[in-house]
Amino acid sequence: MGMLPFLNKGPKAMLGLDISSTAVKLLELSRNGDRYRVECYAVEPLPPNAVVDKNINDVGATAEAIRKVVRRSKTRLRQAAVAVSGSAVITKTLEMPADLSDDDLEARIALEAEQYIPFSLDEVNLDFEVQGPSAKGEGQVEVLLAACRSETVEQRVSTLTEAELQAGVVDVEAYAIERAYTLMERQFPPQEQLVVAVIDIGATMTALSVLVDGKTVYTREQLFGGRQLTDEIQRRYGLSSEEAGLAKRQGGSGLPDDYYPEVLEPFLDAVVQQVTRSLQFFYSSSSYSDVDYILLGGGVAAMDGLADMVGQKLNKPTLVANPFLDMAVASRVNSQALASEAPSLMIAAGLAMREKEY
Repeated sequence: MGMLPFLNKGPKAMLGLDISSTAVKLLELSRNGDRYRVECYAVEPLPPNAVVDKNINDVGATAEAIRKVVRRSKTRLRQAAVAVSGSAVITKTLEMPADLSDDDLEARIALEAEQYIPFSLDEVNLDFEVQGPSAKGEGQVEVLLAACRSETVEQRVSTLTEAELQAGVVDVEAYAIERAYTLMERQFPPQEQLVVAVIDIGATMTALSVLVDGKTVYTREQLFGGRQLTDEIQRRYGLSSEEAGLAKRQGGSGLPDDYYPEVLEPFLDAVVQQVTRSLQFFYSSSSYSDVDYILLGGGVAAMDGLADMVGQKLNKPTLVANPFLDMAVASRVNSQALASEAPSLMIAAGLAMREKEY
């Protein structure tokens, strides 16, 4: 039976499901025009080594964490958008004739892709998106090609299936961050060529995305994150991993007086060094020599005083990412908890903004 056209509501919301090295973060947004509302969110910690460097190591344990986070959130949605990390994806911008049909474009891209992808095309998932007219030639369009090892995509799809969810979209983390950035760009004064460095500091990985006028021009990941602080608290004070994590989240309350000068301050210095180094890599490999703003995301970003410290050391206005700044929040959502977790929900927000066409 065909759907009655006036009952077919068009785009359908999907869950944003961010599977990081230490937790699964779930977010459901509803949309009315260009306004979003947080319908529900939940975070569920992952057992150690279930996910290592963004690769799912233990499908069963990760699926169980997803089932828990779905139950806790009370969402009714069963389709999710998930992402692979930037280091798992090869992207390339290609020039193509504007008058090609979709089928011809697909065939041409498959031919061109072989030049850029270091493994057999049988082992990869390819996707592409026409970005718009090319600045280089008339009658040409820019096409963004993205390729990822099939096993990386299948890992995520099978984990969702085991958790009784459907994978609506497999995205790339950098594009989820770019989408989430649109929720925050009102914080910056409008200007031509606005260059914003978004630095997402997770538990084990720090990802830099540089956006120029809202478009990603550079991404880089490096191994560094908040777990280093947890490990140091655990080692120095003889605590379990859970106790150390809790003490860290509580700003060190209950820890000995030497926590701030001996443990926290060196860690904050290390964060500033990582941010500085990431930006230096960007400057040395691009035509840019400066950024206008720094936006800090990830669990580490919420630490007291970090944004001020980064801003002072780098002499750049630095803000903490909050994709929910202008959003309505459903009454069942704990808005205080949401605000404190906001910097770490940037990828989940970008994924929850994806919609499935029906």
